Amino acid sequence: MLDRLFRRRREARAASEFYLKIAAQARLPDFYRDLGVPDTLDGRFDMVVLHVFLVMRRLKGQGPAAADRSRLLFEAMIDHFEKSLMEQGVGDSGVGRRIKTMARGIAGRIEVYDRALAEDGGRGLEVALDNNIYGTAPDVPPERLAAMAAYVRREAAGLESQPLESLLAGEIRFGPPPSGDSD
Repeated sequence: MLDRLFRRRREARAASEFYLKIAAQARLPDFYRDLGVPDTLDGRFDMVVLHVFLVMRRLKGQGPAAADRSRLLFEAMIDHFEKSLMEQGVGDSGVGRRIKTMARGIAGRIEVYDRALAEDGGRGLEVALDNNIYGTAPDVPPERLAAMAAYVRREAAGLESQPLESLLAGEIRFGPPPSGDSD
């Protein structure tokens, strides 16, 4: 029983470290400076969710170990968001309600992004990114939206080419963010 408890703690810690690697990519200044992602709580939230989604999408359907890693990754993200709310001074009674709202929003984004990536050649991904990533930004130039969509497609393909074993070991490689208007 203790062995199982310690194993779960190790797995949760590994998932948290994996989450932080993914979140580091989402926080790269290039997205905010060059691609016009709003440098706000909402913008950063959406970038983290997008990157975690990409990893969870790669893990989907890859067996029990991948499903467990995906679940732990999602839990690590929620835990991080909860801690961030508390650091911002949200009272204990408000945290649960806000986390529930966030979780519903995340689930919606995951569903929309998954459908959009499965779509061949349509504009569904651009629309999803415009509604979520750029939801609070006025008049996003089409070239920025196209660059972000190309980045998401590239990263989805790149994750597919990464060995499952390396992802399960907490290793991940993302490419650089696009440079914005020049892409």
